[in-house]
This record gives sequence, structure tokens and C-alpha cells, in this order.
Amino acid sequence: MEKKAQSGQLLVLVPCPYQGTINPMLKLGTFLHSKGFSISIVHTHFNSPNPSNHPEFTFFPIPDGLTADDISSGNIVAIMFAINANCKASFKQCLTDRVTEQEPQNKITCIIYDEFMYFSESVAIDLNIPRILLRTQSATNFIARNAMIQLHSKGCTPFPDSMLLNSVPELHPLRFKDLPIYIFDTVENYSKLLTNVNNVRTSSAIIWNTLDCLDQSSLAQIQQQCQVPIFSIGPLHKVSTAATSSLLEEDTSCVAWLDKQSHNSVIYVSLGSLASISEKELAEMAWGLTNSGQPFLWVIRPGSICGSHWIELLPQGFLEAVGERSCIVKWAPQMEVLAHGAVGGFWSHCGWNSTLESISEGVPMLCRPCFTDQKVNARYVSEVWKIGIQLENELERGEIERTVKKLMVDEDGKGMRMRAKELKEKIEVSMKGGSTYHSLNELVEFIRSF
Repeated sequence: MEKKAQSGQLLVLVPCPYQGTINPMLKLGTFLHSKGFSISIVHTHFNSPNPSNHPEFTFFPIPDGLTADDISSGNIVAIMFAINANCKASFKQCLTDRVTEQEPQNKITCIIYDEFMYFSESVAIDLNIPRILLRTQSATNFIARNAMIQLHSKGCTPFPDSMLLNSVPELHPLRFKDLPIYIFDTVENYSKLLTNVNNVRTSSAIIWNTLDCLDQSSLAQIQQQCQVPIFSIGPLHKVSTAATSSLLEEDTSCVAWLDKQSHNSVIYVSLGSLASISEKELAEMAWGLTNSGQPFLWVIRPGSICGSHWIELLPQGFLEAVGERSCIVKWAPQMEVLAHGAVGGFWSHCGWNSTLESISEGVPMLCRPCFTDQKVNARYVSEVWKIGIQLENELERGEIERTVKKLMVDEDGKGMRMRAKELKEKIEVSMKGGSTYHSLNELVEFIRSF
């Protein structure tokens, strides 16, 4: 796809091919484009972004070597190892042939690559192009990942049950059970991947999708140990409000349903783009939500319920029991939903994007993390920022009912909502002249200096 290049410098962006990592990279690209840079996106065929959503960019797909079995396995660790092994040569060829052909007036100024796409760095070295690393998870999670790597290297993993509730030394309030793990592969493989991802190597700088009011002590600790500048420019979904880059089709009909609901009455339920639940968990969620008495907007992603295509396994009588008090969709325009006045709570898996989006709208959270960084984020939501409640036990309808009521109507929930609103205001200040505003300007000047 040929685009009219801007007169400025050309940046090549390399996103990681998952919903939670593609979005921040494309938002970053939109911001940098607004500052006069030409943007080329080099991406895998797997989970390819839709170029029509970003006509201002030039998109270059590269072969990723993934088989149908690789993709259907859903094993993110194995997929990321395969992409990094397979994409180096095709990425180099793409840069030397196609990008320079379509952008002949613009030499590549810099490659900005997602931390999980670390093959990009060796190509940038070969071609003598400056490179910047983008980290799309929190700085606190980065520190927790390092702790996990070190504990594994000392032979401490997997953690015995007797250790799980103990605090991790120097990482209060994180417990051993909160450290990032990936349940669909070995600790050994996950630790190897994290070691590659955490290594800054020869990058000129690190861009972080976080901000000081949420991550200040962790950012300060990392900067002390880091030899290159760090630009904390989050939340990127607020930096750029350009077209959605969702890999799933959003059902906007739920907004009309929200329009009919009372202020702060709806709990929005979405467990993200990767997690799955069992039929038993589905039933407990369904009846817990029903018995809470609160209206709810529930995202049930096709294929997310084991043994089912969509909602065939919802318990008998559930849809009749809730009637119009519920709205069930396959995928929702999440940022629009969280900004809606009817939404008073968010039951979330606590991926970093969802956490930032919820805090940015002042919406308190009910946390049900699954794996990787989600457990770290959930612990901070409930114990540090105190803007949510974590569901830690096996899902049970009585506990779900009580927890939803606590979040939505009890005094505890009102306190969480107040603190969430205060964090929302701090984020707005950060973007209108505070730390995020200054970091964005400094990043632009830094890139222009190459």
C-alpha cells in the first residue's frame, strides 16, 4: 500500500501480534505521525492489523513461519520463540528492499520495537539503525519479572503451596502467588523468554506505556539501574484517540443498552482477548451476576468457553431470569463502555491496557487475573491503589454476588470509586502539562536528534 510520505523522518514500528500489544504501538505511531514523522508498520501475518484503520501509515507484512498447529496451540511463549527465530531474515529483507523502495526520500531514522519482538534489534544493528524499545506492561511488572527470573535461576520454582501467600522480599505487597507466570508452558521456557524480553541490550532508549502517578517508585528504581533514558508516556490510549485497532469486531449495540441504564449501576464484565473459562465457571459467573441484582454488560468472546463456540453452555433459565437487565456481546468498544456514565464497575482480567483504561475513566475494578502480568496488576489495584477487589478463590456464585454488591453499592465500593476518580484526575493532570506531557515532548526531541 503506497502512502504519501511526510517530509519528516521515517520511523519503523514493530508491534507484537496480540491485542494488548498492537494497540499501544499503533497509538504511539499515531502520536508520532502527528509530530511530522512518517510511519511504517512491519508486522507478522499472524494477527495482522487492519491497514484501513490507519491510512496514514504504510504497512508491511512479513512471513512469520507459524504453522496452523502453532497458532491453534495458543501457547504464547512458543509462538513468541518461533516468531523471533523466523522473522529476522524477512524483517531485514523488508527494511532493505520494500521500505526503502516505497519511502525513497526518507532514510529510516529509528526502529521502535515491542519488547517481545527482540529479533528487531539484531537487524537494526546489522543495518546501523538506532533502535528504541517499547514496553507495554507496567514498570512494577518488569521488576516482578526480574524477580521471577532470579528465583527460577536459584531453583526456587515452582513455588510450593506453603510459600504462595508469603511476601516476596523487597516487593511488598506482592506475594509469591502474584509473580508473573504463564500456565500453558514450563517455567523454564517462560523464564528464558522473559530473560530475552527484559534485556535492554543496545537500545538507545525505552518507551514505557505507564505514568509516574501509578509507577513512580518502580520507574525510579529501573532508571537508576538503566544506562539509557526512559520515557514514561502512558496511557497511550489517551495520548492518541485515533481509530480502533481491535483484532476483534466490536459490537457497538451495547452502547444503546447502556444509554437506558442508571448512572453507575452497570458492572461491565470482560476477561480480555486470551483467557478462557470452564462451563462450571461460566455458570457460577452467570448466577452470581444475576443474584447481585445489578445490570451487567458481559463480553463473552467466541471460543472463550471450553467446549463451546459462544453462549450455548449458559445455564438453563439464566437468560429468562435476567431479561433486559443484562446485555451479552461477543466483543465491546471497551474505551467507550468504560467512559459511559452508566458503568460503575469493571470485572476484568487486569491486563495492563484494561487496567489503564479503567483507571483513566475512574471506574473501580473487580479483579480476576489469569496469568503473566495480570496478577501483579490485580494486586496493585486492590492493595496499593485500593480501587478494586480481587476474586482469589475458585469462582462461586455466592462470593461473586457479595463481591459485586460490595463494589457497586456498599460503602467500601464508594471509597474505591472515589479513589479511582482521584487517580483519573491525576492522569488528566499528567497529560495536560505534567509528567506524560513532558515525556512525550522529550521523546520527540530525542528521536529528532538521531
